[in-house]
Amino acid sequence: MPALRVLLALLAIAFAPSAFACAAEADWSDLIRGQNPSGEIPGWDWFCEDEHVPVGKVWRLTPEGVLQCAGNPRGYLFTQRDFADFELRLEWRFPGDNAGRGGVLLRTVGPHRIWPKSLEAQINSPDAGDFWGLGGFRFQGPSERLEIIEHAVFGKLTHLKKTEAAEKPAGKWNAYEITVRGDEVTLVINGRQVNHATQCETVPGKICLTAEGDPIEFRNIRLRVLGDSRR
Repeated sequence: MPALRVLLALLAIAFAPSAFACAAEADWSDLIRGQNPSGEIPGWDWFCEDEHVPVGKVWRLTPEGVLQCAGNPRGYLFTQRDFADFELRLEWRFPGDNAGRGGVLLRTVGPHRIWPKSLEAQINSPDAGDFWGLGGFRFQGPSERLEIIEHAVFGKLTHLKKTEAAEKPAGKWNAYEITVRGDEVTLVINGRQVNHATQCETVPGKICLTAEGDPIEFRNIRLRVLGDSRR
């Protein structure tokens, strides 16, 4: 009997969730927790190229937790808090059979406009995983994949092409894992690392989800702050 009790105790320890695992899970927070009857999303604000359009006309949270974006007019949801170092996980898809455009803006600063100074983790199909430095945002990457463009409307743009295609066809959910730590940012799509930027500007800023003219959906948007990142 004593031997049986020891065996049961060992099995309980082996299959019990570790304190480390529980603590790690507790570090993650859901960034989308609901939507008010007015259409506002707690913790987020809305910028739109048409200032008269309320957020609820473009962004809608379903009872199942899917954040649906109509795409038009163009603009973006942005966090009310600033973040510097963090891990961001989310899923996205283009509903139906047609691929489209979208993006996640990181460390967004300066005046609101189409498009603000930020580092964009691209979602545009088939270019998901590309980096774009918008509004003069500075970063570096391998020279064979890096280009700098002077755009007549958007100003200085820095583009770092992904290393491989990892996104799924329209209608399928994709998983983005974005790690922003110091002056480095890494993009993982569907479990495959597709890009890595270095010498990024380290100023804390907003996280944005863009509306770029096409319907797009998001879900399971979760964040973990790293170190003593301001927010």
